[in-house]
Amino acid sequence: MTSPTATLLISCPDQRGLVAKFANFIYSNGGNIIHADQHTDFAAGLFLTRIEWQLTGFNLPRELIAPAFNAIAQPLQAQWELHFSDTVPRIAIWVSQQDHCLLDLIWRNRAKEFTAEIPLIISNHPHLREMAEQFGIDYHYLPITKENKIEQEAKQLEFLQQYKIDLVVLAKYMQILSADFITKFPQIINIHHSFLPAFVGANPYHKAFERGVKIIGATAHYVTSDLDAGPIIEQDVVRVSHRDEVEDLIRKGKDLERVVLARAVRLHLQNRVLVYRNRTVVFE
Repeated sequence: MTSPTATLLISCPDQRGLVAKFANFIYSNGGNIIHADQHTDFAAGLFLTRIEWQLTGFNLPRELIAPAFNAIAQPLQAQWELHFSDTVPRIAIWVSQQDHCLLDLIWRNRAKEFTAEIPLIISNHPHLREMAEQFGIDYHYLPITKENKIEQEAKQLEFLQQYKIDLVVLAKYMQILSADFITKFPQIINIHHSFLPAFVGANPYHKAFERGVKIIGATAHYVTSDLDAGPIIEQDVVRVSHRDEVEDLIRKGKDLERVVLARAVRLHLQNRVLVYRNRTVVFE
């Protein structure tokens, strides 16, 4: 699609007439809705929806859409986000020593599987600098210790501001972000194996192998101050058998991590994820 679009992600207390109110806002301003999806969480009493419409022929200038819609949203106690399809997000990828998720995201971006710019890689190890330079991406090595964590997080925030970053992707970044950092920059996606909380700490695949697991998986989620407990965006699993060795589990796990993280990033960039009460609705 070449015509730019606008997308509203909305959550509000459920009541009658919401679909009509939101659709009429777009219709009355000359808009043409091309995608609309909705979900009602009856337990939470919430109505959640994603509405996308063409900007061509829409009567309101872009800068007036938000204040005009807010006049409708406020009486409904709605929380909402407005996004435009021709806005190109800027991503910072954070890594430690493993390169499989980093390479996959760069390749998919180069293949135009998702629209974004990747101007920055941050790592607590120097190992992947050459790879970043190969793709013309700035690489900043910031080692983390207990003594310098606060200082280094301040530098990380400076880099995010300097490069005008919209989203941080933790592509196997083996450090815990502080609650203060997450408060200052909450747009963060993480990927990890789905053995948690059963096999915590180092060598989870070895522990899973010893336990004789039959499936392994990967989880991509938004980062919160609760470690590995943020709203889940995407998950997947693959079966393993008694014939698989530890190396097979690791290989299959890495494959899953690549795919699951890529799906999560793509869904986020397409504005298909609505977060509420530490969970998500994903409008695919």
